[in-house]
Amino acid sequence: MRHTLPIAPQFYVTAPQPCPYLDGRMERKLFTALQGEHAQRLNDALSKQGFRRSQNVLYRPSCAECSACLSARIRVADFNPSRTQKRVLKKNEDLTRNATSPWATEDQFQLFRRYLDTRHADGGMADMDIFEFAAMIEETPIRSRVIEYTRPVDSADPGGSDRYGSDRYGSDQGSRLAAVCLTDVFDDGLSMVYSFYDPAMNARSLGSYIILDHVEIAREAGLPYVYLGYWVPGSRKMGYKASFDALEIFKGGQWTDLGSPADHRAELHPLSVDPIAEQVAKISLPEARGS
Repeated sequence: MRHTLPIAPQFYVTAPQPCPYLDGRMERKLFTALQGEHAQRLNDALSKQGFRRSQNVLYRPSCAECSACLSARIRVADFNPSRTQKRVLKKNEDLTRNATSPWATEDQFQLFRRYLDTRHADGGMADMDIFEFAAMIEETPIRSRVIEYTRPVDSADPGGSDRYGSDRYGSDQGSRLAAVCLTDVFDDGLSMVYSFYDPAMNARSLGSYIILDHVEIAREAGLPYVYLGYWVPGSRKMGYKASFDALEIFKGGQWTDLGSPADHRAELHPLSVDPIAEQVAKISLPEARGS
């Protein structure tokens, strides 16, 4: 007799720690290990329920009195860039996209360090060394890609050298590494796990460009969604995500149109989050194929 049983991972909760998005609040995460032969299917299923991947762990915010963090994704078929986003696409027409396997390089790390030192010097990743960076890129049990963006460099390039030396260029010294995105491939879309870019190219709005290009990659691949991580009402760090058309958020156990960002509040309330046992009971798990 052929039968199927649900994949049954163990779920855990982290200890509370200061929230990186909203001042004065504490964050807590519900998480499970992502490993074994069912890793891809588990990742696909839980990502549709607001979970995110970090190396070999899947997690979702589960704060005691706050439910502000909302998973966000773009509906590719309905997306239309704004005038500002069309200008961003125009500015970056000279960039070349290269999709590679998830393998860390020295060039990527130098760009990553420059990005952190300029934009997130006091963030949680500020002290990451090259070994931790390699783990972030390479420790993935699912289908992942590193998307690199480079542009040609000529002798008149004013950004040709700095304290990081020639590592900011491609291996042939004829191109400059402008941006990188670690991207997971789901059965229904692309998930932008982490992206970073050259802060010297700030005028190009590379963060927005990477998202716009991922919409195009998903469109070309016939994938319906681009997952952007969490949107947090009241957080300036996450506010830019609300500027993208056809944005959905995972709220109240289902995906719904964002609508007006002003309609969402990051209020504290002791009943805003279900107890952990109830949260786990409501998670829909994929079935394990067997015989």
